[in-house]
Amino acid sequence: MATEFPSEHWKDYELLDSGRGMKLERFGGYVLARPEPKALWDKNMTDQEWDRLTHTRFTPGAGFGKAGKEDSGTWDRLKAMPDQWWIRYFLGGGGKSSGSLRSAPYPGKCSPDDFPATGDASFNLRLGLTSFKHVGVFPEQAANWEYIFRNTSQIAASMEQKPRVLNLFAYTGAASLAAQAAGADVTHLDSVRQVVTWAHENQDRSGLDGIRWVVEDAMKFAKREARRGNVYNGIILDPPAYGHGPDGEKWKLDECLFDMMRSVGQILAPQNSFMVLNLYSNGFSAVLGETVVRQALNLKPDTPLDSGELALKDKFGKILPLSIFVRLRR
Repeated sequence: MATEFPSEHWKDYELLDSGRGMKLERFGGYVLARPEPKALWDKNMTDQEWDRLTHTRFTPGAGFGKAGKEDSGTWDRLKAMPDQWWIRYFLGGGGKSSGSLRSAPYPGKCSPDDFPATGDASFNLRLGLTSFKHVGVFPEQAANWEYIFRNTSQIAASMEQKPRVLNLFAYTGAASLAAQAAGADVTHLDSVRQVVTWAHENQDRSGLDGIRWVVEDAMKFAKREARRGNVYNGIILDPPAYGHGPDGEKWKLDECLFDMMRSVGQILAPQNSFMVLNLYSNGFSAVLGETVVRQALNLKPDTPLDSGELALKDKFGKILPLSIFVRLRR
């Protein structure tokens, strides 16, 4: 099992420091301080140094720690910054990104024109300060984006038609854009219409097009695709621990994951295909994830799987594990 990190070539993101239940991150030209329960150690920087660098800090609200509201709160600005701004990701470690904490000026406005679409294997991501601590991207997922881009490219090169990739629980679409940039016919599904709209904006600003947008419950969609006999060359899953579908369907990962993976097994092509499962739930391990995938997809005992943790490393070398992954390539 492996521990994977974002590429050092990605200059639009840095984990500057972590500790005492917090993380200090730079996204493009802006530095954010956010709660991180897994940061159980001490900070390396002083509180004064954190305050000097920070543009905005997330303060948990009264609902913090309660089911369904554990991330709610407000952003307290220490310096002027916009509610929304843009960063770019170059796939394969190529190209140049905007921003360096020391060498580049902080942008004074949020303008997508600062990040024009290019012909490179890259995509643009709009970030924003939400009331749920999130900003529109999970940086540790960059390792999965690279895997998706690499394997989709390989499958596309071996097929006469475009490979079909399904991204379930797709959020703002970085994984969808990685597959699309590699030449896939992508279906992007999320139960929240607002984040699908956000993902559509990211596609447009990246100079890409053609993604199929679906607002639906993931389990219902996967089962319907299985009944129709539809198959995909790539399936990506990043399910939340709990949530609701667009019609109020309840999702609790512990109760639904195995059934979801069985449905995935029915619509994943037996050859020229890959699957990426990412899990954030506390208490889930890579070993558990592997067992779920092997049993749900009825894999032979010697079928190779990649599994491990996705993590961030701060500027002082402290490693912050954030999720586990299981990947299948056949």
